[in-house]
Amino acid sequence: MTDVIRRKIDRARPTQAEGAPGADRGWRLALARAARDAMGLDLEFRSLVVARQSLAEVLEQAPDLALIALLDGPGGGLGVIMLAPVVTASFIEKQTLGRLGSQVPPPRKASRIDAAMVAGVIDRALMGLDETLAEEADFSWAGGFRYASYLEDARPLGLLLEEDAYRVLSAEISLGGEGRLGRVLLVLPANGRGEVPVVPETEAKSDAPPFTAALSAQVMQADSRLDAVVGRLTLSLRQVMSLEVGETLVLQTAALNDISLETIDGQRIAGARLGQHRGMRAVKLNEAAAARTGSSSARLAPSAEPVPPELRAAG
Repeated sequence: MTDVIRRKIDRARPTQAEGAPGADRGWRLALARAARDAMGLDLEFRSLVVARQSLAEVLEQAPDLALIALLDGPGGGLGVIMLAPVVTASFIEKQTLGRLGSQVPPPRKASRIDAAMVAGVIDRALMGLDETLAEEADFSWAGGFRYASYLEDARPLGLLLEEDAYRVLSAEISLGGEGRLGRVLLVLPANGRGEVPVVPETEAKSDAPPFTAALSAQVMQADSRLDAVVGRLTLSLRQVMSLEVGETLVLQTAALNDISLETIDGQRIAGARLGQHRGMRAVKLNEAAAARTGSSSARLAPSAEPVPPELRAAG
């Protein structure tokens, strides 16, 4: 009696599954990308309906001569994917011949070899579905499924699947732009047993007042310049004005393993040594904490050369 009541409740629910937009979009992207990446086959969705159905309704939807694959899911849950004959034939043809013929192959019953050849595409599509739903609530019922085994027909499903509600993603697809149309049914337990993804808290949920948060965001984006100083040399204005192209300036205390990382006003922040990273100049810090010293300690003593009379007269 309980099963009868449950079925009536399931039929009374809306055909659109709870949270369906996430699974709808995710399955479209995942199956199309799997066909493209695994075989170079163009696959387009003509329609996709997400419905909540009982096991009896699921068994009635199985396409004739469909390839039926059982799927393992989280918590021991079982799902099913059904491929219409034209879909299976197109997958096999593309993998074996590298192209689709001008004529659609006649329908035939799928074999175990056919299932083995399309298992990789099915798993790739299911993994793609996991990725697209990684941060969505639909992952709890649509994520974590993988290919398990092949069934010769739909009759064993009545014994293998639990007498429960299922979410059915029924898609009408076209293949290879050749006018080949077929159905793909993805059947998963409605009451998901997977974990609900934990979405990290965003900065918008900060306890800081809006103005403070906005101001902080602007300040944190401001540039902060640091100079890597190899050595310093003090010259008089006369010496600077007399410099010529090709002249060499000797840095008496320069050392590649003793670089001073300083602010624009000469304040030392840390010590470092010169090196390379991916072909670019780089410095590696030698000190774990900033050494807050005055700018004068990082500079060399001024030259002992007397100041020219004309400069002294100018003040």
